[in-house]
Amino acid sequence: MNAKENFMKNTPSVGQSINRLEGHLKVTGQAKYAAEYDAPDLLYGYIVNSSITKGKIKTIDTSEIKKLEGVIEVFTHENKPSTAWFDFQYADMDAPPGTVFKPLKDNIIRYNGQPIALVVAEKFEMARYAAAKIKVVYEEDENFETDLKKNLEKARDPKKGLASLLKPPPPKPTGNFEKEYENSLVKTDSHFSHGTEHHNPMEMYASTVIYEGKDKLTIYDKTQGTINSQMYVANVFGLKMKNVQVISPFVGGGFGSGLRPQQQLFMAVMASLALKRNVRVTLDRAQMYMIGHRPPTLQHTKFGADKEGKVNAIYHKATGETSRFEDYVEIVVNWANMLYPAENTLLEHEIVPLDVYSPLDMRAPGGSTGMHAVEVTMDEIAYQLNIDPLELRLINYSEIDKSSDKEYSSKELRKCYLEGAEKFGWNKRNPEPRSMKRGNKLVGYGMATGIWDANRILGRAEAIMTPDGKVEIKSAVTDIGTGTKTIMTQIAADELGLSMEDITFSYADSKMPFAPIQGGSFTTATVGPAVQNACQALNKKLFEKAKDLKDSVLKNVNFKDVIFKNGFITVKDQPEIQLDVKEIFKKNGGEAIRTTNSAMPNPLKYGKKARAVHSAVFVEVEVDEELGIIEVKRAVTAVAAGKIINPKTAESQVLGGMIWGISKALHEETILDHELGKYMNANLGEYHIPVHADIHDLEVVFVEENDSFVNDLGVKGVGEIGGVGMPPAITNAIFHATGKRIYDLPIHFDRLM
Repeated sequence: MNAKENFMKNTPSVGQSINRLEGHLKVTGQAKYAAEYDAPDLLYGYIVNSSITKGKIKTIDTSEIKKLEGVIEVFTHENKPSTAWFDFQYADMDAPPGTVFKPLKDNIIRYNGQPIALVVAEKFEMARYAAAKIKVVYEEDENFETDLKKNLEKARDPKKGLASLLKPPPPKPTGNFEKEYENSLVKTDSHFSHGTEHHNPMEMYASTVIYEGKDKLTIYDKTQGTINSQMYVANVFGLKMKNVQVISPFVGGGFGSGLRPQQQLFMAVMASLALKRNVRVTLDRAQMYMIGHRPPTLQHTKFGADKEGKVNAIYHKATGETSRFEDYVEIVVNWANMLYPAENTLLEHEIVPLDVYSPLDMRAPGGSTGMHAVEVTMDEIAYQLNIDPLELRLINYSEIDKSSDKEYSSKELRKCYLEGAEKFGWNKRNPEPRSMKRGNKLVGYGMATGIWDANRILGRAEAIMTPDGKVEIKSAVTDIGTGTKTIMTQIAADELGLSMEDITFSYADSKMPFAPIQGGSFTTATVGPAVQNACQALNKKLFEKAKDLKDSVLKNVNFKDVIFKNGFITVKDQPEIQLDVKEIFKKNGGEAIRTTNSAMPNPLKYGKKARAVHSAVFVEVEVDEELGIIEVKRAVTAVAAGKIINPKTAESQVLGGMIWGISKALHEETILDHELGKYMNANLGEYHIPVHADIHDLEVVFVEENDSFVNDLGVKGVGEIGGVGMPPAITNAIFHATGKRIYDLPIHFDRLM
């Protein structure tokens, strides 16, 4: 190969639709998950959960089950080994303000399903059998409260803490809402609600703890943050960080449920340290309903607009559920003023402490809740004024986040509206409700806006080149979302000028460079720049070493004047001048060349602009009034999310969010019996989610958007944006089809009768 051919070879990887690199392992069953790692003399733990909602354990008799063959030990609050005392030692990266729940701390029962014992046996089946035989006598307190609607008088402002940095409270009131609202030509006054929802990932939570001796552990954990689990274990059990290794190469769905260390991790580590044995603890499907949920939330909106459709007054209040011991909050009411520049606003968010476990971030936490109320309210204004709902959004369009009075780093939402509408055929819509039919079914068109924060935080990565010219990139990040392994490999390949086959991305190990929890659509935007920086630093090292070679052709060349491609350092304007990087290793004793680098936003500059991902969603529904059947026949989501690293996996993420939006609008709800304080449909037979027959024609359009402010890659996350606009778009389409405005989710057929 001559110099010119070498220079032209190797097209960029970023922007290409590439299959997930780990996909083959997953579909063939070769991928190992947390509960699938073998270990010699492995013990199995099964958690016993409380059958009451509030009270005390009077007695817990384990004597008989300890006699069962194969039962090794039973841990309760009476014999739990010593663990950390202070609350802050139990706090994790995603902990809300309050007191973190401590398993087996005492005999107090705080919620239904609370873990009260761990049975450890030589076989899983024996552990489960013995757990069912444990004898517990409770002193039940029947004065528990689990009903949000019946306890609204106890609502209060949430406490603030470190979590408030990523989940800021509502902005302070602006202007004079009451006066402007009263003077508005058009007014809305609407109340919304949605019930409890659970994450239900395919892979249930499990931890396999390998006891390495001398308080040293290797842990295979289902988690969305290996270092978060590592910190938790080290702090709670008084271990050195270097002696705790957490590994999680494959995550079979998390959706936010893996952001915090779950109870099985505590139990498995506790048993392993106490028994000095290898231990695995796995949750079953019913127990998955006891580790967190999207909180039921009530919302109240009052918008005022003038005759032109300009929204001048915004009131949005949310009241959500939390536990007695932690103040969990989501960003629910902040979105309206971020989109629509009303001068007069009043935004409020309160929580009601109840006898339930703490809620947990669930895909697009707060966003999918708040945007439903905001966008249905906007639809109400459109119909009152007889203005096209799309036109109303354009009338209220702003390049500024009015809630902070900051210009957006980029905002291509207008393109989303226009391109999405064209792709969908919005112009074919008859605006009159109940005017469109297909056979005996009513047809409705609805649309809505989506918005989600475009954030990034500190991430680190290591780049190592070996004498064969291959490069390994390392980060503790787990492989979720658009496919972290694939995306990071693409970024590294382009920065180093190599093919993807020459790059190995090693990940999901707490021993590797720091990565924060993986959620909130900030993983690629956080770890991607770290990988980029590490690769750029590696290039600089290689260049400096190349210049130091005897008789180097690059001796008088500047770094900015060269390009790295196909294992050569080449002068940009003179491609015939190049140096094979393997020559560097010949003089380097064959030692690998490595560098570790961080990436984080400049705190002095990053807050000067608002940053967000935007979408426009268009939906067609069919409603059979006789049977009460609602079908989403087709939907188009147009997304502006900066540079799309891998269109194929990004599209898959958005499609998944759209399906989840259908699920939220029409299917998902966990039913809590307030007489018992217990979830009654803690299974996939009665907890309804869409099946293949429910999903029809879904399409994703990525709108071109350039944003070098968010990070040098111009990357924004797509994990959340696919879901936030779907529920209101579906709700609005149902109104257009039927003329009936429904404010509660999920929408049941009986509400249309």
